[in-house]
Parts: sequence; structure tokens; C-alpha cells
Amino acid sequence: MSNARPPRRRRWHRHAGVFSLVIAAVVSLIAIFPLLWMALSGLKSAAEVLAVPFRFWPSVLHPENYTSLLTGQVDASFFPAGASYVWALAFTFIVSAISVALSLIVNSMAGYVFARLKFPGKRILWVVFLIPWFVPAMTTYISTFQVVNDLNMLDTVGVLILPGVVYSYSIFFFRQFFLNVPTSVEEAAKIDGASFFRTYTGIFLPMSGTPLTIMGISVFLGYWSSFLWPSMTVSNPRLYQINQLISYLKSTYSQHMHLVLAASAMAAIPTIVLLLIFQRQIMQGVKISGMK
Repeated sequence: MSNARPPRRRRWHRHAGVFSLVIAAVVSLIAIFPLLWMALSGLKSAAEVLAVPFRFWPSVLHPENYTSLLTGQVDASFFPAGASYVWALAFTFIVSAISVALSLIVNSMAGYVFARLKFPGKRILWVVFLIPWFVPAMTTYISTFQVVNDLNMLDTVGVLILPGVVYSYSIFFFRQFFLNVPTSVEEAAKIDGASFFRTYTGIFLPMSGTPLTIMGISVFLGYWSSFLWPSMTVSNPRLYQINQLISYLKSTYSQHMHLVLAASAMAAIPTIVLLLIFQRQIMQGVKISGMK
């Protein structure tokens, strides 16, 4: 009996598992290849980056490409006046962090209102809130630009932060989570005399660790990777976002592609670290978004 062949179904599952593993490995390799090539190209010389035929591995390592950007030892004319790579990284992080805090406060409160409060016109207002979710952001850039221009917000920190704070999907996400909180919790708070705001801050918000993390990551990635909106609204090099500065370097100094790629590789590190740290919460967020 011990030498009997395994059942056909068991063998099929074993082959399917191996096949799934191979597919996952291939997809992972395809996904990581551009990032790996970018990081390695940042270690090449300027001539080797554009050399033909293509070389994946650098023949001679040039770590000074990275260190010169971080220490500011590159030619001063490489950057626009008043800008530096390290400052652009730090300032983009500051803008992204402030935007995350404001976005989580505003959108979680709106999600709580739509999930737990009753008021006239709630259904109609909910549909109105969802409409921007189905409108491509590109179609609203011109009108939004006109608004911030009329408000004299161009070339300010506010123009980088405020237009993206309210996010329809984020409100929807929080609403879905709050809808699944047992009503008994809210009723107990009412018996104790807690107001709606006290119930939100004291009960619902502490229970929202996962949606707060998911939406925080989403907002951070959106602001960190922003390029078009900063390019439209900011011309002061001191306010350049990191992708805006990298685009400037690429368009102005295409002969220094090794430095451009090194700058791009370092700019990708914060987002990769975030995804690695919070990958479990991200998977939980997929489940939450499908609730009710």
C-alpha cells in the first residue's frame, strides 16, 4: 500500500501548486526587473548607461553617483537655483506626511457621518460624493488649477496639499468599515451620554487601525509620486517635489542619465519600504473594501 501511486486528484493539485509557483516567480521577476535595472544603472558610468548593446550589470561600480546626490557634491548647475536633491526628498516627505494626516481626519469623519448618522438628503449627498470617484482626475485639472489660481495659491505649500485632501474612495472605504461596526457599541455609547463626535473619536477611530493604515499608505503614495499637479502649480525650485526635480534633471541633463537613474532609485525606496512593512494590512484592506 505504501508504494501505491497517489490519487489523480492529489497529483493534479501538486502539479497545479508547482505551476502556480513558477507563474508567481515569473511575474515577480518581470515586476522587479525595471527597479533592479534602475538601481544598477545608477552604479554605471554615463557612457555605459546608453551603451549599445545593452549591458545589465555595470562593468565598473560607481557608488559615487549615489553619494554625490546625497552630499550635494554634484555640479551646482545640475540643479535649478535653490533646489537640491536631499531637500526635495525631505520636502516631498513633509508634504506627503501632512497630507496623510489631514486626509485621514477629514475622510474618516465623512465616512463616519455617512455610515452612522441620519439626516435629510443623505442618499442624494452620498451619490454626489461618489461622482468624482468615477471622473478621471485629468479632466478636472484645468478647473482645479483655475480655482487655486483665483485663490492666489500658486507656488505655495497649500496648493500641493489641499486639493487632494478629500478623496471619494477614501470616504467610501471608511464608510464600508464603519457600517460593519456592531450597533450595540454605538448604543452603549449613547446610553453613557456620549455625543456623536465623542463616539467617533473614542470608539470608532481606535477600532480603525487597518483602514487608517491602508488609506494612509494610499494617500502617501499618491502625494509622493505626484508629478503633473506640482508641475502645473509650482515654479519655485525650493518647492519642487521629488519627481518634479527628477523630471527637470532628465529633460535638462540627458547626458547624465546615470545620475538621473540613481536619483530615481533612491526616490523609490520609501514607497517600497512602506509596502513591505504594511503588506499584511494591505491584504486586510482588500477584504474590508468588499464589505456591505
